[in-house]
Parts: sequence; C-alpha cells; structure tokens
Amino acid sequence: MIKIKIFKDENGLIIRFNILGHADYSVHGEDIVCAAVSILGHTALRALVDVCELDENEISYRVDEETGYLDVRILIQPDDIRVKNTQIVFKTLITGVNSLVESYPKYVTLENRGGVINA
Repeated sequence: MIKIKIFKDENGLIIRFNILGHADYSVHGEDIVCAAVSILGHTALRALVDVCELDENEISYRVDEETGYLDVRILIQPDDIRVKNTQIVFKTLITGVNSLVESYPKYVTLENRGGVINA
C-alpha cells in the first residue's frame, strides 16, 4: 500500500508531503497505481521549481525508489509571495491523490497532518 502524508505549518499552509510504499496493484513495471502516484509526486516537486520558481536550495527532498519514498518540504517563509503558488501545486497534488484513493482505496491512503486540508 502507498501511504501519502500531507503536512501543514502552524499557519495552516501546506509545507510538506511524503509518499511511502508500493501499491502492489500489479507486477513491478506494470503497476498503474504506483505509476500514477509517482507521477503526481514528481510533477509536484518539479512544479515547485518550474512553476513556483523556487530555487533548489529552497526545497528539501529525498527519493528512494526501492522503498517508494519521496519526501518534499518547502523551505520558504510564510510571507514569501511565492507561497500562494506552492499551495496551488500542493492542492493539485491532493486532488489527484484523492481521485486515486476513491478509485483504489485498497492501494492508496492519504493522511493530513496539522489540520484538515480542503483540496
């Protein structure tokens, strides 16, 4: 099962997400659930740089393909003008994950940390 966690700061802003595990929906290389979660996570990470214009030193991330781990945290201040766009990227990720949770509830879970997130 893939477990996705969303983290908010004390201001209610989404500042981090992590993904852990493999869906085991199908065999390695043919698992559409794993592929969908992976592309959502990696697209969100890429969008923080390409769309939100964060520098790589303003993002902390770790990837371990073997365990299916991706952890992404933004390191900018809450009053940074780019925070609004980061929230759009994170909420778009959540929207995609929620769609997968609805379609594949045995293979993907979403947990919110630090408050309720309305995508």
